[in-house]
Amino acid sequence: MEACMRFHRVLLLGAAAAMGLSLTPGTAAAVERDVATNLVVPWDIAFLPDRSALVTERNSARVLSISNGTTREVARIPGVSAQGEGGLLGIAVSPNYATDRYVFVYYTSTSDNRIARFRIGETPAPIVTSIPRGQSIHNGGGLSFGPDGLLYAGTGDAGNTANAQNPSSLGGKVLRMTMDGRPAPGNPTSSLVYSLGHRNVQGLAWDAQGRMYAAELGQNRLDELNRIQPGGNYGWPTCEGACNNPRFVDPLLTWSTATASPSGLAFHQGNLYMAALRGQRLWKIPVNANGGVGQPQALFSGTYGRLRAVASAPDGTLWFSTSNRDGRGSPLAGDDRIVSTTS
Repeated sequence: MEACMRFHRVLLLGAAAAMGLSLTPGTAAAVERDVATNLVVPWDIAFLPDRSALVTERNSARVLSISNGTTREVARIPGVSAQGEGGLLGIAVSPNYATDRYVFVYYTSTSDNRIARFRIGETPAPIVTSIPRGQSIHNGGGLSFGPDGLLYAGTGDAGNTANAQNPSSLGGKVLRMTMDGRPAPGNPTSSLVYSLGHRNVQGLAWDAQGRMYAAELGQNRLDELNRIQPGGNYGWPTCEGACNNPRFVDPLLTWSTATASPSGLAFHQGNLYMAALRGQRLWKIPVNANGGVGQPQALFSGTYGRLRAVASAPDGTLWFSTSNRDGRGSPLAGDDRIVSTTS
């Protein structure tokens, strides 16, 4: 396990420029270290109040604990069907964990995608079912608590584009709910649906002012970063990228699918960080005072391969995971891994 905790790389100024980092004179070099290695498709990361991390593995249905350099299994979610992009996906920790001990997971079953609630050592109980399941693609999986204390989920259209515009379907949506899986007070309608017209949402994040953002996988041309508005329609399948139609909310930013294919999203020290799968990089996106965004900066381009999860850690570092053993990558020695960086 000492190897997992070793310093993986110190990025000096010359190397940083070659990797897409922009460091000015006097700026401290970013320090990276492995916090876990030899994982298999780690999909999401969430932190407990004691600063330990919980990590989901998509294919194994395992929930892992990472604490002080030690990785161990603390749960295995029953009923997970891991096919294609489906399996054990998002994880979120109750904001009241110190008293209620609840952990939430998003997973694919043989019939649908589900959100379940459990305490470590107990059997998970589904609180939301009937999220459309794709045969192998577009299962979404983002799961996070917002600053309002409510639970949000990003879903996919399950390969059926009509789901995204169907208000009766939970597919192709951002959902907002209470901790027992009921529609949250103040939702745009009486359902779980908070926003619609999405293709495949895997990353959710909020800035310091409580504004919500989502990373969305496009089809053939453009991936998106969206600022989520209650009741907003983000245009899929009519729009891929900006539609310039008043019926729909245009994205804040777009990327070619070759440079992004985004999954995880986190807000950290004034910036959004978006993990790119096909793009094999971490996008750093400045957020300004009014919720707009600046010029994205590519970090670690091609260094670690496919990147999946990203999370702001309690110690002030940023964690991200690789996804090189997901059937679409080229595993390196020690993959899959979770890396901590000071960048």
